[in-house]
Amino acid sequence: MESVVFIFSLIDCCALIFLSVYFIITLSDLECDYINARSCCSKLNKWVIPELIGHTIVTVLMLISLHWFIFLLNLPVATWNIYRFIMVPSGNMGVFDPTEIHNRGQLKSHMKEAMIKLGFHLLCFFMYLYSSEC
Repeated sequence: MESVVFIFSLIDCCALIFLSVYFIITLSDLECDYINARSCCSKLNKWVIPELIGHTIVTVLMLISLHWFIFLLNLPVATWNIYRFIMVPSGNMGVFDPTEIHNRGQLKSHMKEAMIKLGFHLLCFFMYLYSSEC
């Protein structure tokens, strides 16, 4: 049963790595003016909820299977994703809003967040890979 948990987590982590890379590429396209803010934000907002669900499932799965260290490692990122989704101001298009993405350095902060998540998911990938072998 334990190996099934880690194999599922490994597959989910691969999807989250793909999403992080997709976020980075889309945000860098916006930064270089290859796409406009509206299309960039609509592309990214489409993937916010699947990212939230994917990461929350792994976090809850680690809690249920009593892997406390991995659960505590995933908890801050899952909490941040939920907080970011809940705190979207009314009237905004979503987490990524085309009218605000160029204001107050939001583009840079979104890019930094995507890079941090990519590093985190890569770390988790190797942890899950090692844990499924044991």
